[in-house]
Amino acid sequence: MELLNRMPGVFSERGRLYTVSACPGRRIYGERLATVEGIEYREWSPKRSKLSAYISNGGREFPFSENSRVLYLGASSGTTASHLADICRRGSLVCVEISARMFRDLVGVCETRPNMMPVLGDATRPEDYMFVSGGIDVVYQDVAQKHQAEIAADNMDAFGAEFGMMAVKSRSEDVTASPARIFRQAEEVLRDRGFKILDSRDLEPYEIDHAMIVFGAGR
Repeated sequence: MELLNRMPGVFSERGRLYTVSACPGRRIYGERLATVEGIEYREWSPKRSKLSAYISNGGREFPFSENSRVLYLGASSGTTASHLADICRRGSLVCVEISARMFRDLVGVCETRPNMMPVLGDATRPEDYMFVSGGIDVVYQDVAQKHQAEIAADNMDAFGAEFGMMAVKSRSEDVTASPARIFRQAEEVLRDRGFKILDSRDLEPYEIDHAMIVFGAGR
């Protein structure tokens, strides 16, 4: 097995993506583990992670490094967040989740990774979790509700982040509108708020009616 360094902290082999496990021997969602030259890697499935789907679909913008401080909005049970914790091993992840049920699973993942901090909170109210910030470089958002672009922009402004990534769920905005229209509207909102669109990419076939938008402060 020969792994290629795809981007910072992300490796690939025969179309499969991997991150170096920060907690060797432990699976988070039943993912495949592989050891190469004494280093354990976790397979990062694009069917279970929108960020992995973005990379698998040729996404060219990746604002994460081993030192990145990330605000993750909509962390759910921690699947994608755990891979980001692998990548940002010298940085930190503030993982915000509104569902109490999913939050319980998220806490379990965070207990295995000291650079992850779980917060039970509402992404529409950044003032409620400002106290946990030691500075944020990237806002990563995956929430299923209306006004997704406004929520991302509000958090970018609140924390002064340089980069943002937003998984847009078109059906959460308007089930009657075409996904392409919803994606364009989200980009327009971000531009109107002063952000620069760096990449925008559909997530099919891994996620239907979803797109990933990557944007920067641009100010």
